[in-house]
Amino acid sequence: MMKNNISKVHDCYGCGVCATACGRKIIEIGLNKNGFYEPHVTEEGRCTECGFCIDVCAYLHKDLSLEQAEIQSYAAWSKDHLVRRKCSSGGAGFEIGKYLLNQGYKVCGVRYDAERNRAEHYIATTVEELIPSSGSKYIQSYTVDGFKAINRKEKYLVTGTPCQIDSFRRYIKKFHCEDNFVLLDFFCHGVPSMVVWQKYTKWAEKQVGKITYASWRNKWTGWHDSWAMGIDGEEHGEKINWHDSYDMLIRGKKSYLESRLSQGDMFYALFLGDLCFGKQCYKNCKYKYEHSSADIRIGDMWGETYKDDEDGVSCAIAFTEKGNDVLKHINCKLIKYPFDIVAEGQMQSNPVLPRSYSINLSIIKSRIGLKNTVFLCKFLTRALSYLKRHYGI
Repeated sequence: MMKNNISKVHDCYGCGVCATACGRKIIEIGLNKNGFYEPHVTEEGRCTECGFCIDVCAYLHKDLSLEQAEIQSYAAWSKDHLVRRKCSSGGAGFEIGKYLLNQGYKVCGVRYDAERNRAEHYIATTVEELIPSSGSKYIQSYTVDGFKAINRKEKYLVTGTPCQIDSFRRYIKKFHCEDNFVLLDFFCHGVPSMVVWQKYTKWAEKQVGKITYASWRNKWTGWHDSWAMGIDGEEHGEKINWHDSYDMLIRGKKSYLESRLSQGDMFYALFLGDLCFGKQCYKNCKYKYEHSSADIRIGDMWGETYKDDEDGVSCAIAFTEKGNDVLKHINCKLIKYPFDIVAEGQMQSNPVLPRSYSINLSIIKSRIGLKNTVFLCKFLTRALSYLKRHYGI
Protein backbone atom coordinates (compact mmCIF):
# COMPACT_ATOMS: atom_id res chain seq x y z
CA MET A 1 0.00 0.00 0.00
CA MET A 2 1.36 3.40 -1.02
CA LYS A 3 2.09 5.61 1.98
CA ASN A 4 1.29 9.30 2.26
CA ASN A 5 4.80 10.46 1.50
CA ILE A 6 7.03 11.65 -1.30
CA SER A 7 7.82 8.13 -2.54
CA LYS A 8 5.00 8.41 -5.09
CA VAL A 9 6.65 11.40 -6.76
CA HIS A 10 8.91 10.99 -9.80
CA ASP A 11 10.27 13.43 -12.39
CA CYS A 12 9.65 16.27 -9.92
CA TYR A 13 11.55 19.54 -9.48
CA GLY A 14 14.24 17.86 -7.37
CA CYS A 15 14.28 20.84 -4.99
CA GLY A 16 15.24 18.74 -1.97
CA VAL A 17 12.98 20.58 0.48
CA CYS A 18 11.16 17.34 1.35
CA ALA A 19 14.45 15.87 2.57
CA THR A 20 15.09 19.02 4.61
CA ALA A 21 11.62 18.94 6.16
CA CYS A 22 11.46 15.24 7.07
CA GLY A 23 11.70 14.92 10.85
CA ARG A 24 12.63 11.24 10.61
CA LYS A 25 15.48 12.01 8.20
CA ILE A 26 14.48 9.15 5.92
CA ILE A 27 14.34 11.06 2.63
CA GLU A 28 17.40 11.32 0.41
CA ILE A 29 17.87 13.17 -2.86
CA GLY A 30 19.82 11.58 -5.68
CA LEU A 31 20.16 11.57 -9.44
CA ASN A 32 17.73 9.35 -11.32
CA LYS A 33 18.63 7.36 -14.43
CA ASN A 34 18.19 10.44 -16.64
CA GLY A 35 20.43 12.68 -14.55
CA PHE A 36 17.87 14.71 -12.56
CA TYR A 37 17.54 14.96 -8.79
CA GLU A 38 14.53 13.31 -7.21
CA PRO A 39 13.60 12.08 -3.69
CA HIS A 40 13.80 8.57 -2.32
CA VAL A 41 12.37 7.30 0.99
CA THR A 42 15.10 5.14 2.52
CA GLU A 43 13.10 3.49 5.32
CA GLU A 44 9.40 3.21 4.53
CA GLY A 45 8.76 1.38 7.82
CA ARG A 46 9.82 4.43 9.84
CA CYS A 47 7.52 6.83 7.97
CA THR A 48 4.75 8.20 10.23
CA GLU A 49 2.70 9.46 7.26
CA CYS A 50 2.68 12.97 8.70
CA GLY A 51 2.44 14.34 5.17
CA PHE A 52 4.97 17.11 5.85
CA CYS A 53 7.02 16.19 2.77
CA ILE A 54 3.86 16.46 0.66
CA ASP A 55 2.90 19.81 2.17
CA VAL A 56 6.22 21.47 1.26
CA CYS A 57 6.40 20.02 -2.27
CA ALA A 58 5.79 22.73 -4.86
CA TYR A 59 5.52 20.08 -7.58
CA LEU A 60 2.35 18.71 -5.99
CA HIS A 61 0.61 22.08 -5.66
CA LYS A 62 -0.95 24.05 -8.51
CA ASP A 63 -0.84 27.41 -6.76
CA LEU A 64 2.23 29.39 -5.76
CA SER A 65 3.06 29.77 -2.08
CA LEU A 66 3.22 33.58 -2.25
CA GLU A 67 0.46 36.12 -2.59
CA GLN A 68 2.33 38.85 -4.41
CA ALA A 69 2.14 42.54 -3.64
CA GLU A 70 2.31 45.08 -6.45
CA ILE A 71 5.33 44.25 -8.62
CA GLN A 72 8.18 46.80 -8.63
CA SER A 73 10.70 46.32 -11.43
CA TYR A 74 14.09 47.88 -12.11
CA ALA A 75 17.17 47.90 -14.27
CA ALA A 76 20.12 47.51 -11.90
CA TRP A 77 23.89 47.42 -11.92
CA SER A 78 26.50 47.51 -9.20
CA LYS A 79 28.20 50.82 -8.50
CA ASP A 80 31.38 48.81 -7.92
CA HIS A 81 32.84 48.30 -11.41
CA LEU A 82 34.80 45.23 -10.27
CA VAL A 83 31.61 43.52 -9.09
CA ARG A 84 29.80 44.46 -12.29
CA ARG A 85 32.69 43.12 -14.38
CA LYS A 86 32.90 39.80 -12.54
CA CYS A 87 29.17 38.98 -12.38
CA SER A 88 27.12 37.53 -15.23
CA SER A 89 24.90 40.58 -15.77
CA GLY A 90 24.93 43.71 -13.59
CA GLY A 91 25.90 42.27 -10.21
CA ALA A 92 22.56 42.88 -8.48
CA GLY A 93 22.48 39.39 -6.96
CA PHE A 94 25.91 39.77 -5.37
CA GLU A 95 25.06 43.23 -4.04
CA ILE A 96 21.84 41.88 -2.47
CA GLY A 97 23.87 39.20 -0.70
CA LYS A 98 26.53 41.66 0.44
CA TYR A 99 23.96 44.11 1.80
CA LEU A 100 22.08 41.44 3.76
CA LEU A 101 25.31 40.02 5.21
CA ASN A 102 26.00 43.50 6.55
CA GLN A 103 22.52 43.50 8.08
CA GLY A 104 23.24 40.36 10.08
CA TYR A 105 21.87 37.79 7.65
CA LYS A 106 23.59 34.65 6.44
CA VAL A 107 23.35 33.62 2.78
CA CYS A 108 22.37 30.22 1.45
CA GLY A 109 23.71 30.47 -2.08
CA VAL A 110 25.07 28.18 -4.80
CA ARG A 111 28.68 27.37 -5.67
CA TYR A 112 30.37 24.94 -8.02
CA ASP A 113 32.19 22.07 -6.27
CA ALA A 114 34.90 20.83 -8.64
CA GLU A 115 35.65 17.73 -6.57
CA ARG A 116 32.04 16.53 -6.77
CA ASN A 117 31.49 18.12 -10.19
CA ARG A 118 28.21 19.65 -9.15
CA ALA A 119 26.53 22.87 -8.14
CA GLU A 120 25.50 22.88 -4.49
CA HIS A 121 23.87 25.11 -1.92
CA TYR A 122 26.06 26.25 0.96
CA ILE A 123 26.09 28.83 3.76
CA ALA A 124 28.10 32.06 3.48
CA THR A 125 28.64 34.26 6.52
CA THR A 126 31.14 36.76 5.06
CA VAL A 127 31.57 38.61 1.77
CA GLU A 128 34.65 36.49 1.08
CA GLU A 129 32.58 33.32 1.48
CA LEU A 130 29.89 34.82 -0.78
CA ILE A 131 32.24 35.16 -3.77
CA PRO A 132 31.85 31.54 -5.05
CA SER A 133 28.10 32.15 -5.38
CA SER A 134 28.61 34.95 -7.92
CA GLY A 135 27.98 34.12 -11.56
CA SER A 136 25.43 31.80 -13.13
CA LYS A 137 25.52 28.01 -12.84
CA TYR A 138 23.40 26.40 -15.54
CA ILE A 139 23.09 22.98 -13.91
CA GLN A 140 20.72 21.67 -11.26
CA SER A 141 22.00 22.34 -7.73
CA TYR A 142 22.11 19.84 -4.88
CA THR A 143 20.29 21.69 -2.10
CA VAL A 144 20.06 19.30 0.83
CA ASP A 145 23.28 20.00 2.76
CA GLY A 146 22.83 23.75 2.42
CA PHE A 147 19.15 23.76 3.35
CA LYS A 148 19.68 21.46 6.33
CA ALA A 149 22.40 23.78 7.65
CA ILE A 150 19.88 26.63 7.99
CA ASN A 151 18.85 27.59 11.51
CA ARG A 152 15.26 28.79 11.22
CA LYS A 153 15.72 31.09 14.24
CA GLU A 154 18.39 33.09 12.39
CA LYS A 155 18.08 35.41 9.40
CA TYR A 156 18.95 34.19 5.90
CA LEU A 157 18.92 35.17 2.28
CA VAL A 158 18.09 31.97 0.38
CA THR A 159 18.67 31.86 -3.37
CA GLY A 160 17.63 29.24 -5.89
CA THR A 161 15.56 28.32 -8.90
CA PRO A 162 11.90 29.39 -8.76
CA CYS A 163 10.73 25.86 -7.92
CA GLN A 164 13.30 25.51 -5.13
CA ILE A 165 12.19 28.83 -3.68
CA ASP A 166 8.48 28.00 -3.97
CA SER A 167 8.99 24.80 -1.96
CA PHE A 168 11.25 26.56 0.53
CA ARG A 169 8.61 29.21 1.21
CA ARG A 170 6.11 26.43 1.91
CA TYR A 171 8.63 24.98 4.35
CA ILE A 172 9.19 28.20 6.34
CA LYS A 173 5.47 28.93 6.30
CA LYS A 174 4.88 25.63 8.12
CA PHE A 175 7.21 26.83 10.87
CA HIS A 176 5.82 30.40 10.89
CA CYS A 177 9.26 31.94 10.35
CA GLU A 178 8.93 33.76 7.01
CA ASP A 179 9.99 37.02 8.66
CA ASN A 180 13.50 35.62 9.12
CA PHE A 181 14.03 35.06 5.41
CA VAL A 182 14.53 36.96 2.19
CA LEU A 183 13.99 34.67 -0.80
CA LEU A 184 15.58 35.30 -4.19
CA ASP A 185 15.05 33.44 -7.45
CA PHE A 186 15.86 34.20 -11.09
CA PHE A 187 14.42 33.94 -14.57
CA CYS A 188 15.00 30.24 -15.20
CA HIS A 189 15.40 28.72 -18.65
CA GLY A 190 15.30 25.13 -17.36
CA VAL A 191 17.69 22.60 -15.83
CA PRO A 192 19.68 20.25 -18.10
CA SER A 193 20.38 16.62 -17.33
CA MET A 194 23.47 16.18 -15.19
CA VAL A 195 24.49 13.49 -17.67
CA VAL A 196 25.00 16.30 -20.19
CA TRP A 197 27.25 18.12 -17.74
CA GLN A 198 29.18 14.95 -16.90
CA LYS A 199 29.75 14.22 -20.59
CA TYR A 200 30.82 17.81 -21.20
CA THR A 201 33.33 17.85 -18.34
CA LYS A 202 34.72 14.48 -19.42
CA TRP A 203 35.38 16.02 -22.84
CA ALA A 204 36.94 19.13 -21.23
CA GLU A 205 39.23 17.13 -18.95
CA LYS A 206 40.85 15.48 -21.96
CA GLN A 207 42.13 18.93 -22.85
CA VAL A 208 42.95 20.57 -19.51
CA GLY A 209 43.26 17.74 -16.99
CA LYS A 210 41.28 17.46 -13.77
CA ILE A 211 38.85 20.37 -13.51
CA THR A 212 39.47 22.81 -10.66
CA TYR A 213 36.92 25.47 -11.58
CA ALA A 214 34.06 26.07 -14.02
CA SER A 215 32.21 29.23 -15.01
CA TRP A 216 29.25 29.55 -17.34
CA ARG A 217 29.43 33.22 -18.29
CA ASN A 218 32.07 35.90 -18.90
CA LYS A 219 31.97 39.33 -20.48
CA TRP A 220 35.44 39.48 -22.00
CA THR A 221 33.94 40.14 -25.43
CA GLY A 222 30.91 41.97 -24.05
CA TRP A 223 27.77 41.19 -22.10
CA HIS A 224 25.74 40.18 -25.17
CA ASP A 225 28.37 37.56 -26.04
CA SER A 226 28.78 36.37 -22.46
CA TRP A 227 27.43 32.83 -22.94
CA ALA A 228 30.84 31.22 -22.52
CA MET A 229 32.02 28.11 -20.70
CA GLY A 230 35.28 28.58 -18.82
CA ILE A 231 37.03 25.46 -17.53
CA ASP A 232 40.24 25.58 -15.49
CA GLY A 233 42.32 22.40 -15.25
CA GLU A 234 45.39 21.61 -13.19
CA GLU A 235 47.32 19.62 -15.80
CA HIS A 236 49.48 22.44 -17.13
CA GLY A 237 50.74 24.35 -14.11
CA GLU A 238 49.50 26.58 -11.33
CA LYS A 239 45.84 27.29 -10.80
CA ILE A 240 44.27 30.51 -11.96
CA ASN A 241 43.31 33.11 -9.38
CA TRP A 242 39.54 33.12 -9.82
CA HIS A 243 39.10 36.19 -7.63
CA ASP A 244 40.12 38.02 -10.79
CA SER A 245 39.43 35.63 -13.63
CA TYR A 246 40.29 38.34 -16.15
CA ASP A 247 44.00 37.76 -15.59
CA MET A 248 43.63 34.77 -17.91
CA LEU A 249 43.48 37.14 -20.83
CA ILE A 250 46.97 38.31 -19.97
CA ARG A 251 48.51 35.02 -18.89
CA GLY A 252 47.11 32.84 -21.68
CA LYS A 253 47.29 29.67 -19.61
CA LYS A 254 47.24 26.34 -21.42
CA SER A 255 45.21 24.79 -18.59
CA TYR A 256 42.23 26.99 -19.41
CA LEU A 257 39.46 26.12 -21.86
CA GLU A 258 37.07 28.77 -23.13
CA SER A 259 34.17 27.80 -25.36
CA ARG A 260 31.54 30.34 -26.38
CA LEU A 261 27.98 29.88 -27.60
CA SER A 262 28.77 32.19 -30.52
CA GLN A 263 31.55 29.79 -31.53
CA GLY A 264 29.40 26.66 -31.26
CA ASP A 265 29.90 25.54 -27.65
CA MET A 266 28.42 22.07 -27.26
CA PHE A 267 26.97 22.46 -23.76
CA TYR A 268 25.06 25.56 -24.80
CA ALA A 269 23.93 23.87 -28.02
CA LEU A 270 22.03 21.34 -25.91
CA PHE A 271 21.02 23.69 -23.08
CA LEU A 272 19.83 26.72 -25.06
CA GLY A 273 18.50 24.40 -27.76
CA ASP A 274 16.01 23.13 -25.14
CA LEU A 275 17.07 19.54 -25.90
CA CYS A 276 17.96 18.12 -22.49
CA PHE A 277 15.72 19.43 -19.69
CA GLY A 278 13.76 17.38 -17.20
CA LYS A 279 10.15 16.65 -18.11
CA GLN A 280 9.02 18.98 -15.33
CA CYS A 281 10.63 21.95 -17.09
CA TYR A 282 8.59 21.33 -20.23
CA LYS A 283 5.29 20.22 -18.69
CA ASN A 284 5.04 21.37 -15.08
CA CYS A 285 6.92 24.64 -14.67
CA LYS A 286 4.62 27.37 -13.40
CA TYR A 287 7.24 30.05 -12.80
CA LYS A 288 7.83 31.80 -16.10
CA TYR A 289 7.79 35.56 -16.55
CA GLU A 290 5.98 37.24 -13.61
CA HIS A 291 5.15 34.06 -11.67
CA SER A 292 7.31 33.71 -8.56
CA SER A 293 7.20 32.90 -4.84
CA ALA A 294 10.36 34.90 -4.15
CA ASP A 295 10.70 38.34 -2.59
CA ILE A 296 13.07 39.29 -5.41
CA ARG A 297 13.75 37.91 -8.89
CA ILE A 298 16.88 38.77 -10.87
CA GLY A 299 18.17 38.07 -14.36
CA ASP A 300 19.68 39.71 -17.43
CA MET A 301 17.87 42.74 -18.79
CA TRP A 302 17.93 41.67 -22.41
CA GLY A 303 15.88 43.60 -24.92
CA GLU A 304 16.02 46.96 -26.64
CA THR A 305 16.59 49.25 -23.67
CA TYR A 306 20.22 48.26 -23.08
CA LYS A 307 21.02 46.58 -26.37
CA ASP A 308 24.18 48.68 -26.76
CA ASP A 309 25.44 48.16 -23.20
CA GLU A 310 28.26 45.61 -22.94
CA ASP A 311 29.07 46.03 -19.23
CA GLY A 312 25.96 44.12 -18.13
CA VAL A 313 22.58 45.14 -16.71
CA SER A 314 20.52 43.12 -14.24
CA CYS A 315 16.77 43.13 -14.07
CA ALA A 316 15.57 43.18 -10.47
CA ILE A 317 11.90 42.59 -9.65
CA ALA A 318 10.39 42.92 -6.18
CA PHE A 319 7.31 40.78 -5.55
CA THR A 320 6.96 41.83 -1.90
CA GLU A 321 7.40 45.03 0.10
CA LYS A 322 10.29 43.32 1.90
CA GLY A 323 11.99 42.65 -1.42
CA ASN A 324 11.50 46.21 -2.61
CA ASP A 325 12.96 47.58 0.61
CA VAL A 326 16.09 45.45 0.13
CA LEU A 327 16.54 46.66 -3.45
CA LYS A 328 16.35 50.29 -2.37
CA HIS A 329 19.32 49.79 -0.02
CA ILE A 330 21.80 47.82 -2.16
CA ASN A 331 24.89 49.33 -3.77
CA CYS A 332 23.33 49.47 -7.22
CA LYS A 333 22.13 52.06 -9.66
CA LEU A 334 18.38 51.42 -9.91
CA ILE A 335 16.18 52.69 -12.72
CA LYS A 336 12.50 51.88 -12.53
CA TYR A 337 10.72 50.53 -15.61
CA PRO A 338 7.40 48.80 -16.30
CA PHE A 339 7.67 45.04 -15.84
CA ASP A 340 7.21 44.25 -19.54
CA ILE A 341 10.26 46.40 -20.35
CA VAL A 342 12.42 44.84 -17.64
CA ALA A 343 11.41 41.30 -18.63
CA GLU A 344 11.36 41.94 -22.38
CA GLY A 345 13.95 39.31 -23.24
CA GLN A 346 12.70 36.63 -20.84
CA MET A 347 10.69 33.49 -21.61
CA GLN A 348 6.94 33.89 -21.18
CA SER A 349 6.07 30.21 -21.55
CA ASN A 350 7.68 26.83 -21.04
CA PRO A 351 10.04 25.34 -23.62
CA VAL A 352 8.44 22.89 -26.04
CA LEU A 353 9.09 19.21 -25.35
CA PRO A 354 11.06 17.90 -28.37
CA ARG A 355 9.38 15.03 -30.21
CA SER A 356 12.76 13.31 -30.05
CA TYR A 357 13.03 13.80 -26.27
CA SER A 358 13.27 10.12 -25.28
CA ILE A 359 15.75 9.43 -28.08
CA ASN A 360 17.76 12.50 -27.08
CA LEU A 361 18.09 11.20 -23.53
CA SER A 362 19.15 7.78 -24.79
CA ILE A 363 21.84 9.36 -26.95
CA ILE A 364 23.00 11.61 -24.11
CA LYS A 365 23.32 8.61 -21.77
CA SER A 366 25.11 6.48 -24.36
CA ARG A 367 28.85 6.22 -24.97
CA ILE A 368 28.54 8.37 -28.08
CA GLY A 369 31.02 11.25 -27.93
CA LEU A 370 29.92 14.78 -27.08
CA LYS A 371 30.25 16.20 -30.59
CA ASN A 372 28.19 13.41 -32.15
CA THR A 373 25.69 13.61 -29.29
CA VAL A 374 25.03 17.26 -30.09
CA PHE A 375 24.80 16.57 -33.82
CA LEU A 376 22.36 13.67 -33.43
CA CYS A 377 20.10 15.43 -30.92
CA LYS A 378 19.86 18.56 -33.07
CA PHE A 379 19.37 16.56 -36.27
CA LEU A 380 16.62 14.34 -34.84
CA THR A 381 14.79 17.26 -33.25
CA ARG A 382 14.77 19.20 -36.52
CA ALA A 383 13.89 16.17 -38.62
CA LEU A 384 10.90 15.16 -36.50
CA SER A 385 9.69 18.77 -36.36
CA TYR A 386 9.95 18.97 -40.16
CA LEU A 387 7.94 15.77 -40.61
CA LYS A 388 5.21 16.99 -38.30
CA ARG A 389 5.07 20.43 -39.89
CA HIS A 390 4.99 19.27 -43.51
CA TYR A 391 3.48 15.78 -43.36
CA GLY A 392 1.60 15.69 -40.08
CA ILE A 393 3.55 12.69 -38.78
